[in-house]
Amino acid sequence: MNIGYLPALHARYRGDHLAVVFGNERLSYREFNARINRLANGLLRAGVSKGNHIATILPNCIELLELYWAAAKIGAVVVPSSVLLQESGLRTLLNNSDTEMVFSTPAFADTLSNVRGDTHKIDADAWILIGDDVPNGFISYQSFIGGASSDEPPDAGVQPSDPYNIVYSSGTTGEPKGIIHTHEVRAWYCSIFASAWRMTPESIVMHAGSIVFNGSFLTLMPWMFVGCTYVLLPSFDADSVLDVIEQEHVSHTIMVPSQIISFMNSKRFDTAKLQSLEMIQTLGAPLHLEHKQRLIDALPDRFYELYGLTEGFMTILDKVDVPAKMASVGSPARFNECKIIDDQGNTLPPNAPGEICGRGPMMTPGYYKRPDLTADAIRDGWLHTGDIGYLDEDGYLYLVDRKKEMIISGGVNVYPRDIEEIAVSHPDVIEAAVFGIPDDKWGETPVGAIVLKTNATVSPNDIQLWINDKVEAKFQRLSDLIVLDDFPRNVAGKTLKRDIKASYLGEC
Repeated sequence: MNIGYLPALHARYRGDHLAVVFGNERLSYREFNARINRLANGLLRAGVSKGNHIATILPNCIELLELYWAAAKIGAVVVPSSVLLQESGLRTLLNNSDTEMVFSTPAFADTLSNVRGDTHKIDADAWILIGDDVPNGFISYQSFIGGASSDEPPDAGVQPSDPYNIVYSSGTTGEPKGIIHTHEVRAWYCSIFASAWRMTPESIVMHAGSIVFNGSFLTLMPWMFVGCTYVLLPSFDADSVLDVIEQEHVSHTIMVPSQIISFMNSKRFDTAKLQSLEMIQTLGAPLHLEHKQRLIDALPDRFYELYGLTEGFMTILDKVDVPAKMASVGSPARFNECKIIDDQGNTLPPNAPGEICGRGPMMTPGYYKRPDLTADAIRDGWLHTGDIGYLDEDGYLYLVDRKKEMIISGGVNVYPRDIEEIAVSHPDVIEAAVFGIPDDKWGETPVGAIVLKTNATVSPNDIQLWINDKVEAKFQRLSDLIVLDDFPRNVAGKTLKRDIKASYLGEC
């Protein structure tokens, strides 16, 4: 079960079909597979083989796609990393992941130069840069693959349980952890999501966010599984996204909530030009009902929502279920199970909030070199998510909040999401984030942060009063409200609440 077999399959049986679009580059499956093979054979020539770890510190580019599939063919393990990493974080990641070769760009060369002396397993000739003007001390990508064969590399003898990549968690809730995905796990991504998204070989998938975070594999895997067309954008830009959907007749795309909000708020948002869309899916964080309803009204019968963890449990709100279950995040993905438990581990009845637990074939075998964290997260085969939610009588999951983000004020549980839903319903508010701060009287008290629409003139105090007038209970009232130009986000586009909170406490 080597997922690297898929490009060769499509190159043989539908080689002329358009595989990849990136800027002005348009590659058929035959062309794309030949490029993957050149890289795979270049890696083998350099001594990289099954089980070796390769880190990619790259922006969106065709070479990153090639690396994903070339590594699969030879059984190497990819460690996708963000170009936003600082030196300390990069040094920790490279050493923790036992990386033996690095692929990056000349723009990142200074950072790499500063950390390369502190890495444990990376030789001097294992730093490869993609692009022009490669500085001394690094190997250019073109010379690395120069002269390598475009024929299929030898069979690597990959087994289903062999690791394919290690995805480091985004760090929205704490220290990043290396989450292992095997070839079998990614094969399940292929089949489960191709079916869930109703993808066919004629589909056209667009991705505008960074493809180094796990959410990108929700379309990367089914794209290659069915052999359709993948349109990759350099980065997210709402106007560019709108243009590409129209020009390429995009059928499927995924976005995080902040991207969907930007997409809908663009002056060029025109549903008449978006009729090719069959799916627009949100993931990564809850899309508040105010925005969800607006998107569904504008583009009916296309909306999907995914709740899930990189560790491997997922639920899907299917477009057919949206009218009846819009406030939910759907039902477990195929072959997945879900239950809600209390603090003692007892399974709770419908409509009772507790910790969300799940299991299924996409679940990680564990955190890299952290059996302690693995044992804490996966107990008796069930992944403990750290999120709070409930199942209704029909088995649909509703999110309440993250367990770590819950505020306890005067002994009462306060869920930030309840307050955020009210905040974003204000006509001048685009986004909202609520967090708890220490309080001498109540233990904790909620504070809100908002992003306002352009040209909004309402004062923060007026909005705070408006929100506090609409919450259901006094303990949900905001003790303060701040306005930000934008929220800090990680590479996946998720709002970093802990950074907002740290900044707020530092200023108080």
